[in-house]
Amino acid sequence: MYSFTNDYSEGAHPKIMEALLKTNYEQCEGYGLDKYCLEATNILKKIVENNNIDVHYLVGGTQTNATFISSALKPYQAVIAADCGHINVHETGAIEAAGHKILTRVHKNGKLLPEMIKEIIDEHIDEHMVQPKMVYISQTTEYGSVYTLDEIKEISQLCKDKNLYLFVDGARLGSALALEGTPTLKDLVKYSDAFYIGGTKMGALCGECLVIINDKLKTDFRYSMKQQGAMLAKGRLLGIQFKELFSNDLYLEIGKHENAMADILRDGLKDFEMYVDSLSNQIFPILPKALIEYLKQDYSFIIMKQIDMNHYCIRLVTSWATQKKTVESFVKKVKEFINK
Repeated sequence: MYSFTNDYSEGAHPKIMEALLKTNYEQCEGYGLDKYCLEATNILKKIVENNNIDVHYLVGGTQTNATFISSALKPYQAVIAADCGHINVHETGAIEAAGHKILTRVHKNGKLLPEMIKEIIDEHIDEHMVQPKMVYISQTTEYGSVYTLDEIKEISQLCKDKNLYLFVDGARLGSALALEGTPTLKDLVKYSDAFYIGGTKMGALCGECLVIINDKLKTDFRYSMKQQGAMLAKGRLLGIQFKELFSNDLYLEIGKHENAMADILRDGLKDFEMYVDSLSNQIFPILPKALIEYLKQDYSFIIMKQIDMNHYCIRLVTSWATQKKTVESFVKKVKEFINK
């Protein structure tokens, strides 16, 4: 049984495991003040050609989103997101628990569009309502689609015009970076107020790298990290991992690999309709129930939603560890069913 359920079922990329073992007996300062966190940060600053960014290493995506958003917003301020956004659907009300309302619109191909943001802003007219202050988007989106550089620029300009922060969730950022026409890390520094570079879903054992660009949002952020339980005592474990990911284009290589494995699945399922247009490592084919039951004999995956009486949308996710022979075997099984 092989799982296409997510991209974090395996451990970590061998280069990361090797680095962790190699440094295992070294003694380091705690709480992200170690030399490895500093080295990872310095590498990243060179990549984005900006020494003014603040970089923080947190354990997981929900902690990163909740800690940053609650730190950036005043109690009466809200965050705008697509209805499928991770903070709205998959974080157990973490943002609301911190006292901040999430204002949503129904996504289009997984994305939040500028006109949706404008609608929400126009609806909140005075102090009797929450004040929209932040726009939250994911790259890639929850449905595997990606924002192009032009789309990011447009949202960024709208946020500047309306005095909103733009925050980019990059849990699967490596998959997007590997595609043409998408924002680079340097672009994200230029066009967002903050974003994070995902590790958990991109080959690390755990960890996310938060990059804060807007000086207004940098002050006392480590206090927020500590209060929210997002500051790891053995911070070196995160620094070592991100140093490896940022070195020798490993992060980009992982993105390219998982996209290539997903491309084989996409090609093998080209006779079936896709629920959304995705070029990344998540694909969402609409399959007949009989085929799904046939595939479940050897593979696990998420059934996203029922389309009609006989068809369901499923999600297939590839990772750094997905092998070519595995995806080819999946495609072969699909063809066997079709030719029965």
